[in-house]
This record gives sequence, C-alpha cells and structure tokens, in this order.
Amino acid sequence: MATDAVMLDVGERTVRLSSPTRVLWPDSGVTKLDLAEYLIAVGPAFLRANGGRPLSLQRFPGGVDGEDFFSKNPPRGAPDYVRQIDVTYPSGRVHPQLVVDEAAAVVWAAQMNTVVFHPWASRAEAPDEPDELRIDLDPQPGTDFGDAVTAAFGLREVLAEAGLTAFVKTSGNRGLHVFAPIVPEHEFLEVRHAVIAAARELERRTPDTVTTNWWKEERGARIFVDFNQANRDRTMAGAYSPRALARASVSTPVTWDELPETDPAQHTVSSVPERLRRVGDPWEALHDEPGRLDTLLEWWQRDVEAGLGELPFPPDFPKMPGEPPRVQPSRAKKG
Repeated sequence: MATDAVMLDVGERTVRLSSPTRVLWPDSGVTKLDLAEYLIAVGPAFLRANGGRPLSLQRFPGGVDGEDFFSKNPPRGAPDYVRQIDVTYPSGRVHPQLVVDEAAAVVWAAQMNTVVFHPWASRAEAPDEPDELRIDLDPQPGTDFGDAVTAAFGLREVLAEAGLTAFVKTSGNRGLHVFAPIVPEHEFLEVRHAVIAAARELERRTPDTVTTNWWKEERGARIFVDFNQANRDRTMAGAYSPRALARASVSTPVTWDELPETDPAQHTVSSVPERLRRVGDPWEALHDEPGRLDTLLEWWQRDVEAGLGELPFPPDFPKMPGEPPRVQPSRAKKG
C-alpha cells in the first residue's frame, strides 16, 4: 500500500517526509509538514546557532503530548550528510554524537519526529572547549517572565563589567537564556566556574530577586540562575528550536531593545519565519567578537578564597572535588 509521504527540496537535496499531516502540536494544529517547512524557512539562522555542534535530538513520535526520548548518536540508516563525532561525557565514557551541517540534515531530523534541538556549547572541532557561555534564568513560583527580563538586564551589566557581550533569547516558555561568545580556551568545568562567578555577582546586587540556590526549597520567589546548564553534556533548547509546548513556541533571539516588550507566547513555529524576514536575526553577529573569561575566573577565585566554593552538580554526575553534600538542606538537618 502506498505510504503517505512528500518529497521536500532542501537546498540541493531532496528529503522524504513521511506522515506529513500528522499533528505534532494538537492544541495548535501544527503538523509534521508545518515543522519541516518552518525549519527550511529559518534554515540559515538555525544553522548559525546550532550547526557544527554536538547535538541531541528530542523526539516525539506521537506528538508533544506523548512520550519523548533523546537521540545523541545518529540512528541506523541516517543519511551520509548527517555527521557524527566522538565526545566525552561526564562519566568519562566516549560516545558518538550527532552534528548537523546543512538544512537537509535539520529536515531529516524533523522526519525523525524531532521537536526540540539541544546543541552543545562547544563546536565539533573542539568539543571539550565551549565557545559560548550560557546562563539560564529560570522563574520560580511567584515570579514571571517580567522578573526574568529584569534579571537579564542585570546579568548583562555584570557580564559587560567582565568584558563579555551578552545576547538574549526567550526559552520558549517562561524564562530567558543569556549567551556570551567566548574564546574556546577553557574546559567545561572552568566555564561552569565562570558562570557561577557571574551568577553570584548578580545575586549580591539583587538578593531579593535572584538566587543561585540549587535546592528548590531555598529559592523562594526569585529568579534561579541555573549554573548547572554550563556543565558538559548539559544543553538547553537551541536558538530557533521549537519547544514541546501547546502553542508550538520557539526559543527566539531578541534584541535588548525589544526585550522589555517581548511576549514569548507570540514567537511560534507559525510566526517566527515572518519575524526573521521582517527584523532579521538578532544573533547573526554573536560570534564576531568573542570575549575571554579572565575576569570571571578571577571573581571565582576571589569567592573561593572568601569561603564560597563549589556548588552542587546534577545527580547523574560523578562526585566532584569540593562539591557540597548532595542532600537537600531540610533532610540534612533532620539527619
């Protein structure tokens, strides 16, 4: 019996898309074909942000309301234009990881029911040395997107004082992601320490509205600066990646000037292509002038000497030197 499929021209290649009318976002009616056409429309900006990097694919075979799983290494039968490289995970294990270099590879990922694209902070040529400092501003209960905006402007000032240029994008949900291009000369742990140094400095300046507390019970109604997103093999949705949320929202780069009036709900698979045509890509020049981490690492060392050391790592990481106990404070007190 004939299979329901369409053939899409993507650059010089043709990509087969099966089940094009399958609805991936039931609340929005966005289909698999809509997703593929979106990825073609935003292709150059998407590849600038996510191409040439180790990449994890978050796949939803039954749509965003169903189960999902992550693909890191190329599935069997992947076309020859989908690249792979070996990367080292926190456990020390070496494993192949996907890399996309062209729009056809991104559309192939859509054929594999990929909804969210998770790029590493490093490039395939130097996977152990990030070229992006990334900070996730995560609103906690009692806070909202507007609070994240205020925190982002404060973080921008902190990074500027450290000699770094900050860029911002919506997370696609309630939070914000702040990136700064850096020279790829430090390993992930050092970049993590630089993020912690920046986060602590922001927390000092705005202690009532920002927190670095890893344990949720200690955060309160503040914006959490998620320093653990800077770890090796920790990723966030890439720029121009769709999100698995009802409205088919997109993690969208914005300018600092437009950030105060930004409504993340308006940036969707349906609207972002027109936005790109109208205003361009605010992140087009992101890597033109990378900065160095010298000042942030000096702040880290200053804080260490003042008694502020390492912070908790994610639970699946091996125990790290200097790390505090991985037990939430309320349970530790009971013990």
